Amino acid sequence: MTEAIRTPDERFKDLPGFPFTPHYLEDLAGYEGLRIHYLDEGPPDADNLFLCLHGEPTWSYLYRKMIPIFTAAGHRVVAPDFFGFGRSDKPVEEEVYRFDFHRGSLVAFIERLDLKNITLLCQDWGGLIGLTLPMDMPDRFSRLLVMNTALGTGDVQLSDGFVAWREWVNNNPDMAIGTLMKRACPHLSSEERRAYDAPFPDIRYKAGVRRFPNLVPDHPEAPGAALSREAREWLSNKWAGSTFMAIGMQDPVLGPPVMHALRRVIRGCPEPYEMNYAGHFVQEWGEEAAKKALIAFGLTRDRETGTYSA
Repeated sequence: MTEAIRTPDERFKDLPGFPFTPHYLEDLAGYEGLRIHYLDEGPPDADNLFLCLHGEPTWSYLYRKMIPIFTAAGHRVVAPDFFGFGRSDKPVEEEVYRFDFHRGSLVAFIERLDLKNITLLCQDWGGLIGLTLPMDMPDRFSRLLVMNTALGTGDVQLSDGFVAWREWVNNNPDMAIGTLMKRACPHLSSEERRAYDAPFPDIRYKAGVRRFPNLVPDHPEAPGAALSREAREWLSNKWAGSTFMAIGMQDPVLGPPVMHALRRVIRGCPEPYEMNYAGHFVQEWGEEAAKKALIAFGLTRDRETGTYSA
């Protein structure tokens, strides 16, 4: 059984802009003994489901500005926390956190909740892992909403910015998450910064955060690289759903060059929506992107008739 610790509930009280009810699963196949947290907002029987996957070093709090846009249009939103993040359990041994550990948990999560007609929202690691999922469950995924992310194929040189970030994380194991987020998103209030610190009372809770940068495949034989190349091929030739891409133009690591390269990979991906003022964490400027995506997907709802239109 994997040894894990759980962030005390009181750390999550009265977080600004986050009125959502926590939900938990403790019976994911292959992850027995670990509890995963997720948000589940909007009508449970809605036709359209938005699956929101966060990245490093965030949690589902990152989607607080986008969730109300989707639910107001009549859609269901599900936003899990990766193990090691948010309100999910946090294995204490860094070796537990592997590419297949995280990916397998998402597969089990989707199957356990029987999620269908999914619009995948992904950014950072939410995309590195999330974009590998549709090829293995194509009947469940209908749309992609892609923000500042990539595929970890191992055959593309990592940017200098990412290499520097990975080195910094390795040299600062007790990183101050809230301070990092404030640096990337200067408009965050002190209370919002506290919300990003909430899952991590001390260094013991940060094994998952420390591991993510080191899991990015940096050579063709790295764990996850072959799978990601398979996903690249599938997205290029077999993806038949709709795609909306939003780029935070101020991102020095996964910004315009990386995103335009990813756009060329995703079959049928239209011109991206460029957010000139947004950085890496596009969701922190996310209301606009959410509204634009709903229009692009034809999923806006007329409040008087209840029907959907573009």
